[in-house]
Amino acid sequence: MRKPLVLLILLLYGSGLFAQDQELQILSFEEYISLVKQNHPVAKQANLILETGDAKLLKARGGFDPKVEVDFDQKVFKETEYYNLLNATFKVPTWYGIDLKAQFEENEGYYLNPQKTVPENGLYTAGISASLGQGLWINERMATLKQAKVYRQQARADLDLAVNQVLYNAAIAYFDWLQAYKKVLLYERALENSIIRFRGIKRSALAGDIPLIDTTEAKISVQSRDLSLREVRLEYIQKKLELANFLWLGNNIPVELQEAVYPQEDLQYVVDETLKITGFDIANFQIEEHPKMRSLAYKVQGLEIEKRLKGNKLLPVIDVNYNFITSEPDNLDSFYTQNYKAGLHFKMPLFLRKERGDLQLAKLKLQDSELELTNSRLELQNKVRAVNTELITLKEQNIVAEELVVNYATMLNAEERKYQVGESSIFLINSRELKLIDSQLKQIEITYKLQKAKAKLFKTLATNPDNI
Repeated sequence: MRKPLVLLILLLYGSGLFAQDQELQILSFEEYISLVKQNHPVAKQANLILETGDAKLLKARGGFDPKVEVDFDQKVFKETEYYNLLNATFKVPTWYGIDLKAQFEENEGYYLNPQKTVPENGLYTAGISASLGQGLWINERMATLKQAKVYRQQARADLDLAVNQVLYNAAIAYFDWLQAYKKVLLYERALENSIIRFRGIKRSALAGDIPLIDTTEAKISVQSRDLSLREVRLEYIQKKLELANFLWLGNNIPVELQEAVYPQEDLQYVVDETLKITGFDIANFQIEEHPKMRSLAYKVQGLEIEKRLKGNKLLPVIDVNYNFITSEPDNLDSFYTQNYKAGLHFKMPLFLRKERGDLQLAKLKLQDSELELTNSRLELQNKVRAVNTELITLKEQNIVAEELVVNYATMLNAEERKYQVGESSIFLINSRELKLIDSQLKQIEITYKLQKAKAKLFKTLATNPDNI
């Protein structure tokens, strides 16, 4: 962690410090990706998905929290106490639609309802209430808790997808910056070579060894390289500014890249190791472990719970309760079965149209998600195959492009030697050089596509490296 921290300090305090240490001029790909994951606001925002899942689970568990309820009513009119009612209840919800309840009731007053009459020291109640129809095997609080657990697991998968997307966009921005940087280096070398060639030709022309028109040809080459260099420098500045959008400090302060900061040129193995795609084998790819597949699978689980809950609504409401009552709670023998309070509540719609409609909608939502899961599985399989094929092809093209550059460089060197002995011309040298530049640009482009394909594989696999 020390090196990225030092790098950030240098980025903030300007390019003058970079002149003291050439190594610190390079913003490596690994450091860059690490900074993005740790400090980018969108990456931090993705963590809120997981925190939301934890909050929903905590809320759902609240449905099983014990509860204390106290009701107190009093009425006094013209110095007469009509009634004084106190009812304190302690409830403990349990999983299968059964609630345990303890109650204390104390009532008095001149106009007290006879039903409210209790012993002088109050009346104590202990019992249970249960749902024998709706809510026995599944009810609202059970379904909410189950769905919250599923949602938390889904949130972990969604977090991986969100962070992966940010890192993918950041990687593409780095590759764009690197491609523009390589073009700048290419045209700087081309301009330098054309200037050296122009000066040599000018001396030879002034000495009368070659025609003066050759200096015009050489001057055109210098002007053409200079124009191209100005164009790619503008592109480089634009890509550098786009890259800076992904660099932030820990306290949400954007970082401005200084002019002395450059990308890492050799990324042949760095990208694979940083993005954790080294040694990827499509034959061992476990598609069901993919974050998107896990997210959709958890979504299906949540909808299955909802379907079960809606199906349970077709059952009648049959709520029963039974309570032992006593005025002597310290004496357990006082809880006789002869002293009790019991009740029954029954309710059932005659046509169940609302309940049947809700169940049908839940089934359709579940079917839609299952079809989405099936389709996404096939799409993902094909995407992985396509990216893997693209990688193989680009690696082969990159080898050919490297050989092509070497061959064009050889031809240019040969043409320059021929010119020195009077067997060639500036026109042919410029033509050879243009072919070399085109081949080098092609190599840069293919290398860029290869790096981009690796990032695409990283995105397709939805990897979220933990050790960055």
